[in-house]
Amino acid sequence: MRVFKIKSFAKINLALNVTGKKIKLHKIESIISFIDLHDLIYLKQISKKNHKVFFKGRYSKNINKINTVTTLLKLLDEKNFLNDRKFEIKIVKNIPLEAGMGGGSMNAASLINFFIDKKIVRLKKTELIKLTSQIGSDVILGIKPNNTILSSSGKMKKYVKNINFHLLVVKPIFGCSTKYIFSKVKSFTKSQFNTPKEGMFKAEYLKTLNNDLEKIAFRKYPKLKKIKSFLLTTPNNIFVRMSGSGSSIVAYFHSREACGKAYRQFKRKFHSHWCIVSKTI
Repeated sequence: MRVFKIKSFAKINLALNVTGKKIKLHKIESIISFIDLHDLIYLKQISKKNHKVFFKGRYSKNINKINTVTTLLKLLDEKNFLNDRKFEIKIVKNIPLEAGMGGGSMNAASLINFFIDKKIVRLKKTELIKLTSQIGSDVILGIKPNNTILSSSGKMKKYVKNINFHLLVVKPIFGCSTKYIFSKVKSFTKSQFNTPKEGMFKAEYLKTLNNDLEKIAFRKYPKLKKIKSFLLTTPNNIFVRMSGSGSSIVAYFHSREACGKAYRQFKRKFHSHWCIVSKTI
């Protein structure tokens, strides 16, 4: 049986505003891109009664038995979207957990993209939106993973053009709980992205923005503030910002050389923390 190999790319929030609160979830708006850091998904059809899902790699520990991938397969089976086909899925986890890079959500999104592309699953737009929302609020962002502006109304505008940033992505030894970080949101920001434009991806505009969740994360984990302060001292950085609800902190550069130099400086100072040089895709 043929084995398919799928790259599941990490998501980053270039900026994020919390603009209000719904009944259960907060209303957010965000400017989103994807980077070349990725998990690897190996998939093959099997002649079994049940799907087989397992995780390998550095960040495969502490993943619940009920996760985004098993939830996706369960939902697809309930509607018989897979026509009773079963799959073995192995995921090599290279994206850190609790990092604000949507690793689990992008795994589910990447599988949905694969099933649609191979015409294994046929979904109407309304069915796709419902399916992704049942797995997690970030999953829809990974459907056709292009640069995206998410407005506070929930609408998304996608752009194909690459923004060509080099990034130093840093994650300390601890993660941030999305549920906890959002539970501490007490104030809201006025919407800025309801009229999306491609110019919003320009460095001059992005560096004027923020991530509203940083203050909460930094109060809970002062180490994150220390990391950001250090990264701000690296030469030629454009801006430094936490992604999502953390705990990853990202420094943005125009050149690979400047990014590489920052990487070496950071490793000398914080040698126990995970960090990589990456780029937008």
